[in-house]
Amino acid sequence: MLVLGIESSCDETGIALYDTNKGLLAHALHSQIKMHAEYGGVVPELASRDHIRRVLPLTEQVLRDARLNLGDLDAIAYTKGPGLSGALLVGTSVAEALAFTLDIPTIGVHHLEGHLLAPLLEANPPSFPFVALLVSGGHTQLMRVTGIGAYELLGDTLDDAAGEAFDKTAKLLGLEYPGGPAVAKLAEQGQPGKLKLPRPMLNSGTLDFSFSGLKTAALTATTSSSLDDTARADIAYAFQEAVVDVLTAKCVAALNQTGLDRLIVSGGVGANRRLRESLNQAAIKNRFEVSYPRLEFCTDNGAMIAFAGAMRLKNTVQGNHAFTVRPRWDLAELTAT
Repeated sequence: MLVLGIESSCDETGIALYDTNKGLLAHALHSQIKMHAEYGGVVPELASRDHIRRVLPLTEQVLRDARLNLGDLDAIAYTKGPGLSGALLVGTSVAEALAFTLDIPTIGVHHLEGHLLAPLLEANPPSFPFVALLVSGGHTQLMRVTGIGAYELLGDTLDDAAGEAFDKTAKLLGLEYPGGPAVAKLAEQGQPGKLKLPRPMLNSGTLDFSFSGLKTAALTATTSSSLDDTARADIAYAFQEAVVDVLTAKCVAALNQTGLDRLIVSGGVGANRRLRESLNQAAIKNRFEVSYPRLEFCTDNGAMIAFAGAMRLKNTVQGNHAFTVRPRWDLAELTAT
């Protein structure tokens, strides 16, 4: 079965083709980072308008790359939520219109399920069950995953997500949007031991997270010292180390609590090199397996939506192509296939 995937939840337009027999055939992505950088963050109206410009040309591109036609499609998957409502409506309306014309079914995909399943696109995918760390600008969660749609929330962020804390700290340091990669790059110039920042909820006894206090500590550090290039790099280094230490410790605790020995890491912060180093070291020390999506599939992309849609295709019922989007949507509401 050939599935077209459309991702348009925020500031990236992603299109992909996934074949249930042959795997990922082609994918393309347009990022709006340069457009939004001028404003220091995503402007929803601009995001929606740009998706309108990109969806069909990118769809034509992936079909050409795969040497296929619209008539070859068996289904279309699209991001139904969560995300920016205007942006979601673009991908949803295009998907439903195409599917109506082609008389094929659609699958509305949960954006986080797409991220969670992204490591399964790799050549040696992890097998169920496993613990998943979903870590991005909007979410920091630990899940026990026993199958498609079988997700148990183990821990959640009580305030800022890790990626959000990265972005806010980047602004404090005068760095450009997007903040996460900018902080990580600056941290490479920082020196260990120059500054100690707190590790919020590290010893809380739960699997929950909190990063607002760490962000406040970074703010205090920027106002209590002369903020030259050296000081900024040291703050970036200390901040990143604090986030990485908390994420690593909570992952190890989640594996111990569940008795599982497989961890997958998904979401934009999952591309952070220092986090991967720390988790790889922890995996060796604690004897568990850790898997990541390739770097291009850590951020929003069409491949993860096409794959998640394909995994749910067998339970899809042909509808009348009326649609709604879900800007807010709890992952726990999904059902198993």
